[in-house]
Amino acid sequence: MTRNFLNLSDAGAEALDAILHDAVTRKAARAHWPKGQVDADAPLAGRVLAMVFEKNSTRTRVSFDVAMRQLGGSAVILEAGSTQLGRGESIADTARVLSRMADAIMLRTDDHAKVEELARHATVPVINGLTDLSHPCQIVADLETVIEHGKSLAGLEWAWLGDGNNVLNSIVEAAGLTGFNLRIGVPDGYDSDPAFIARARSLGARITIERDPAAAVGGADVVVTDTWVSMGQPHAEAKLAAMAPYQVNPALMAHAQPDALFLHCLPAHRGEEVTDAVIDGPASVVWDEAENRIHAQKAILRWTFGQI
Repeated sequence: MTRNFLNLSDAGAEALDAILHDAVTRKAARAHWPKGQVDADAPLAGRVLAMVFEKNSTRTRVSFDVAMRQLGGSAVILEAGSTQLGRGESIADTARVLSRMADAIMLRTDDHAKVEELARHATVPVINGLTDLSHPCQIVADLETVIEHGKSLAGLEWAWLGDGNNVLNSIVEAAGLTGFNLRIGVPDGYDSDPAFIARARSLGARITIERDPAAAVGGADVVVTDTWVSMGQPHAEAKLAAMAPYQVNPALMAHAQPDALFLHCLPAHRGEEVTDAVIDGPASVVWDEAENRIHAQKAILRWTFGQI
């Protein structure tokens, strides 16, 4: 049966734990190596990943490409606007064609229904590189980063500040699968998807909604934010005004634990959702987080091929 990675729940708690273990240990095994050197076991030798981009990308594009090279495989990059997708070819037909030419497909797009349709018609693994609903690959890298910095996931207190977006949905999902608790600091009217919250709570995670940003951050071990206006959305002044109290700055971080970590999936709008003093400060692990997209992607790819 083909393994797709459209959301974290596609893997489940046990597999997610194995994916994280593989990401951490495989990264450690190649410390100080050149970025393009192939892993000693080259587990995806001869495999090809087709990457389809309907949204701009820096970290997703580079990390998947480098991940495939380090695993011994290769990647083909397709911009949707310069392919037949941009001229009206159906997602189903694209899935059938790419399944004949590549061993796996990654899609970065807007509507989550597109990646689901791709997976229905593909005969090779399909990976969600980002949709408007979720961003599971990013959250694997986030979890890996927290583990690397000496924190066990179960029982941790996470705080989210800002918009109830796709990244938050995947963090909520991760809370249910790994056992950390989450306080969501978000203005009224910008809450995350209630279905994700309900599923996480059903698995035992404590998910609370806080309108007071200081209450959300209070005692947190991990503080996370993201841009207030997501890719492709208008730069709405009303939304920015509503989000302003949730800016992660030194005064807000002072409510978290002294050794709290700060995460941001990037790109950051400095001076909006986060200040320079935080993103460049001692709590910030955003550059480790960005690098870990490579190692998270490697583990996800290996899982889809049944190697984990």
